[in-house]
Amino acid sequence: MHRLFYIAFLLLLATSCTTPAPTAQEIVDKAIAASGGEVIANSSIHFKFRKYYYRATRKDGLRTLERCTDAACQVQQDVIKNNGEFVRFRESVPTTLPDSMKNRYANSVNSVHYFSVLPYGLNDPAVRKSLVDETVVKGEPYYRIRVTFAQEGGGEDFQDEYMYWIHKNRYTVDYLAYNYQTSEGGTRFREAYNERIINGIRFVDYRNYKPEEQYPPLQTLDALYENNNLDLLSIIELEDVEVSSCPAC
Repeated sequence: MHRLFYIAFLLLLATSCTTPAPTAQEIVDKAIAASGGEVIANSSIHFKFRKYYYRATRKDGLRTLERCTDAACQVQQDVIKNNGEFVRFRESVPTTLPDSMKNRYANSVNSVHYFSVLPYGLNDPAVRKSLVDETVVKGEPYYRIRVTFAQEGGGEDFQDEYMYWIHKNRYTVDYLAYNYQTSEGGTRFREAYNERIINGIRFVDYRNYKPEEQYPPLQTLDALYENNNLDLLSIIELEDVEVSSCPAC
């Protein structure tokens, strides 16, 4: 009788000590907080990427995204307004573009801004996220989060699929992968490096890799990466990053 009671006690203790797995939403919320989400929400962020100058202004749920050919934004300026409208200015004068070109330019501008502050955008209304599992990459523990998009509000690339490797302790996004359907389609894996905190926001650069297979399962890419079975395609670097608070912008 005492033996049975002891076994029951051990089972109860083991059950009570089991921590329930966090949800994808809880993990993403912590990752956004760890990257400086509260600062991003009301900020003006400037940086240079390749040959263009970018500026993102966010305040009270509203945002304006810009890309310019010169630092002063006087020669050519692309603007995505809060309602999603794209406008191109040349020497401060709006230009007329066909809708197909507007969509292409808008996607290009939005993509750079989206990646610059990841994982901030993962709570947008069109985002659908789920916890796939837990894994280890280079000896570090990660949650693997799968992200897809609803057709409404998900943009032209709503069929794309993403996976994020979020560190279990630091809640940093250290790796990500995605597949895409445009331009003949393909899959990419990105490794974050050169982490720096600028006025409370975490910024990283990326090494951008390509697998041999066009559409391998995204959850296999970390193993391909560790086994050196990915080809380095490009380096993605943000230069001259500046952050200012935006109480009156």
